[in-house]
Amino acid sequence: MGEQVSPAPRKAAKAGKKAKAAKPVKVAEVDDQALKKAPRPWKPESRLAMVRRARKINRELAEVYPYAHPELDFRNPFELLVATVLSAQTTDLRVNQTTPALFAKYPAPEDMAAAVPEELEEIIRPTGFFRAKAKSLLGLSAALRDDFGGQVPGRLEDLVTLPGVGRKTANVVLGNAFGVPGITVDTHFGRLVRRWKWTEQEDPEKVEAEICAIFPKSEWTMLSHRVVFHGRRICHSRKPACGACPVAPLCPAYGEGETDPDKAKKLLKYEMGGYPGQRLAPPPDYPGRPAAPLGAGDE
Repeated sequence: MGEQVSPAPRKAAKAGKKAKAAKPVKVAEVDDQALKKAPRPWKPESRLAMVRRARKINRELAEVYPYAHPELDFRNPFELLVATVLSAQTTDLRVNQTTPALFAKYPAPEDMAAAVPEELEEIIRPTGFFRAKAKSLLGLSAALRDDFGGQVPGRLEDLVTLPGVGRKTANVVLGNAFGVPGITVDTHFGRLVRRWKWTEQEDPEKVEAEICAIFPKSEWTMLSHRVVFHGRRICHSRKPACGACPVAPLCPAYGEGETDPDKAKKLLKYEMGGYPGQRLAPPPDYPGRPAAPLGAGDE
């Protein structure tokens, strides 16, 4: 499918605002307003109130990240599948720096299935756990060749039969390569939805089920991107940049991180902080700088 297409602006009048929202200065402008209204302390709310708040957060994130997208470089479903498997226990940046050489040598499932294990391991070594990942890549490539005619299937029940492919990986591939809506519960997504009190569940499948019940199906894929973008750029695990957060008034966890606007702005990452993103080949509407190739210096 190529790149995930950002949703169209709700109103033409907001188009200019959306374009500016990607710039760090826009975040700073939102911060001052958010800080004045941030709730202290958070009060218990009904299910209906939570759903309304959750949907408002999603709308606000859509304003801030109109360019949200999968942060793995890929050109086809097979590349996205392989990159997602490699992304376990490492950064998308490291995967993106590794896959150019990988796909140059093994462009199709048939090629990767026939790879010499030691040679495959050496190429993907930078992503960590390279022996286990190589075993998964060899297995899934052979399965694609033998059971699916060399094509990545477009159904969840088929994808999860592939070695190394679980529900999270399947949803990434379905949502971004086939346009099938899905919630991707990675560590960032799970952390933020619990921080926002959308759910108390820890199990990814239970988190997925509860969040799916809050939002219309058409929003699932883009919601996943927006939440992950926010978790990587502003709402960090150890020290969230509360003073630079556009959804501070809607956040029950406001105050867990730095609330001073100036100090919080220094915690912003990737394009929000003026640094390169995670992709070597980001989509055209990405407002930040591309990441550097492997060996050329990281962010």
